[in-house]
Amino acid sequence: MSSIPQALVAASTKPLILSILASREESYGYEIMRLVKLFSGGHLAWSDGMLYPVLHRLEREGLIAARWGLSEAGRRRKYYRLQPQGAQVLQHEKQHWLQVHTTLTTLWNLEPRLT
Repeated sequence: MSSIPQALVAASTKPLILSILASREESYGYEIMRLVKLFSGGHLAWSDGMLYPVLHRLEREGLIAARWGLSEAGRRRKYYRLQPQGAQVLQHEKQHWLQVHTTLTTLWNLEPRLT
């Protein structure tokens, strides 16, 4: 199977990050990368050089907030959490992606799969 085109990976970062943060109280960068890889069945393997600029942009936009804390091993770690504005944006992102999904499944004569 071929790799997912970079443009599609880039377009999906925002809804994926917001979705992960919506499903938990907070998370940190490497955990977000691990979850993306897990939920994508290994098809999306992000690097920290790709993830952290997106996290910083979402933070500047007020969609997520960050705090410094300590990991279980005592190292400093930045934890991210979804902000109310981020939850609103996530609802719009869901609508957009579902519209694209529905359009493609119709064009390709596929049964819709939302799971």
